Amino acid sequence: MIPTEVLKKVRRIEIATRGLVNDVFAGEYHSVFKGRGMDFSEVREYSIGDDIRNIDWNVTARMGHPYVKIFQEERELTVMLMVDASSSGNFGSFQQMKGEIAIEICALLAFSAIKNNDKVGLIIFTDKIEKFVPPKKGKTHVLRVIRELFYHQPQSSQTNIANALEYLSRVLRRRSVVFLVSDFISENYEKALQIANKKHDMVAISITDPREIELPNVGFIELEDAETGETYLLDTTDPAIRQSFFTQANTRKLEREKLFKSMNIDFVDIYTHQSYVEPLIRFFRMRAKRFH
Repeated sequence: MIPTEVLKKVRRIEIATRGLVNDVFAGEYHSVFKGRGMDFSEVREYSIGDDIRNIDWNVTARMGHPYVKIFQEERELTVMLMVDASSSGNFGSFQQMKGEIAIEICALLAFSAIKNNDKVGLIIFTDKIEKFVPPKKGKTHVLRVIRELFYHQPQSSQTNIANALEYLSRVLRRRSVVFLVSDFISENYEKALQIANKKHDMVAISITDPREIELPNVGFIELEDAETGETYLLDTTDPAIRQSFFTQANTRKLEREKLFKSMNIDFVDIYTHQSYVEPLIRFFRMRAKRFH
């Protein structure tokens, strides 16, 4: 039995995202992700200007003159939401924690997908696979996906993105649009990401809190690594410590961006102190320009 509070949260998020989906995201989503695949339709006689790579050599041999394969845009897509549920998501120095923002973004994407009659699936992961919901269509299914995100109690506190990507490659045979939603506090996932990206259309959504990049000048503070439990005592009045903290965090961010760019993976940076709507709209519009 799902607690009433969870059902209320799901209802609230459905209402909150409905306007955005109807007014903005469904159209943007459709223009970007429609027909990413092509289905074979029929053959016809070759005409000057046809792509010779589409010649059907079997039919050509039987008929004695060239025939080409005709393809139609594949309308139905599969969208997979891969969500990092490790303990570092339970952090936020502003109104919302990273994990809460991740759920709202997933709701937006899921409702946009079903409005375009696409399938939606879910993988919740930490350093293990916590939950897998196979892709299906329909509003009832999407509400279940969002309930799982709200209701799920992670069994582990740590992260292993590589493990999650390897699982994705095993369970999802068909080429899909995969949104990887994480703070990317993980290591050694480059090879698994490269393999997954060859098979699927990968989009990375990185969620960061400003306090993970820049420390305020507030004296001595104790920082705890949410995933390992290790604690650190820092004197934030020391400019050198604040600068070192910023430099390390910024270096990690730049390295991550360099990795995504090297693999031609689209990525969106989301920050907890700002609206996630504008960055997502910018992403959709940038991508639409590239594919049209």
